[in-house]
Amino acid sequence: MKQLSQIYTVLLLTTYLSGCSAIGYYTQAIRGHLALTTAGKPVDSFIVSKRTPDDLRNKLLLSRQARRFADRRLALPVGGAFTDYVVLDHPWVVVNLVAVPEFSLQPNQWCYPFLGCQAYRGYFHLEDARSEERQFRAKGYDTFVGGVTAYSTLGWFDDPLHSGFTNLPDERMVALMFHELAHRVVYIKGDTAFNESFATAVELEGLKLWLTDQGDLPAFEQALTRLELRNKTHALVAIASADLQRLYQQQGLLSDSRLRERKQLIFEELNAAYGRLIGQVGKGEDGENEEEAGPFGPPPVAFNNARIALFTQYNQYVPAFRQLLKQSGGDFPVFYRSVETLSGQPEEQRQQALQDLSKRFKENL
Repeated sequence: MKQLSQIYTVLLLTTYLSGCSAIGYYTQAIRGHLALTTAGKPVDSFIVSKRTPDDLRNKLLLSRQARRFADRRLALPVGGAFTDYVVLDHPWVVVNLVAVPEFSLQPNQWCYPFLGCQAYRGYFHLEDARSEERQFRAKGYDTFVGGVTAYSTLGWFDDPLHSGFTNLPDERMVALMFHELAHRVVYIKGDTAFNESFATAVELEGLKLWLTDQGDLPAFEQALTRLELRNKTHALVAIASADLQRLYQQQGLLSDSRLRERKQLIFEELNAAYGRLIGQVGKGEDGENEEEAGPFGPPPVAFNNARIALFTQYNQYVPAFRQLLKQSGGDFPVFYRSVETLSGQPEEQRQQALQDLSKRFKENL
């Protein structure tokens, strides 16, 4: 998957450390975050500098417009976010590790003070993520390591804009800014699916308003095409996930070799269905897809439990939150208050409410 984000706050890194592995992880996190923030310079200084390339200056001017829009139209708590700019030497800011048992779709949980537990772990250095990945793979886990375009510190720090943003197409950069700012609105400890689905819903609805206001009809149509592709991909993943859940419930009844065989067959069927879906995307004059080739990139995809679990975390309740915004009359402050109320419900009651909202949602393309 591309254009990922994550929750990442370093307040937790100063206390409650225990064990060498924890200290090692927190040390790299502190150093990485401080290196990122101290490397930043004011966006305005890049805009006025004659040494700034025109294409970057235009991106930075666009980021200022997006911040104002997020504040005025989406009622997002912008604060001092994205007022500094950092040039990275790679396209990602951190990398995420996701690890899931061989016969399960429940990802490993890493637990932290303040944040609770999360279904992924972020590293500023790829080799550190690979090192921990090898430990999980030795235990038979399915794993996935993916580059993260941006992360949120939930408003505890003024997160900088960086080249991971500005290297994206205009509308993708704006959408990602909305996504990260949404994490400042509400956060539930230990509920990655709630947090990410909410931010993704704000990203989608915010982008729709942004492009409509900009009068950029071609970009709006492209965004709708990507959204439709994303929804159809989610439907395919949901079918595969249900098949895998039924299969994994047969542990103890089937041999491990038989489970692996059937598991691989399900992923092959998912790959075939995803390939057919991507094949339906329009072709340009050069024969290539005009749109990015789907949420997982071009097929075939190396599907495993970890990739399925990660995709589900970011998309599971998106229809529910979009339905809740509809019920709020498109009023974002009212919507946020409803989300905060929902976040205070017991987990089982909250999940049932989200499932009910999802069933009522109808896409209006």
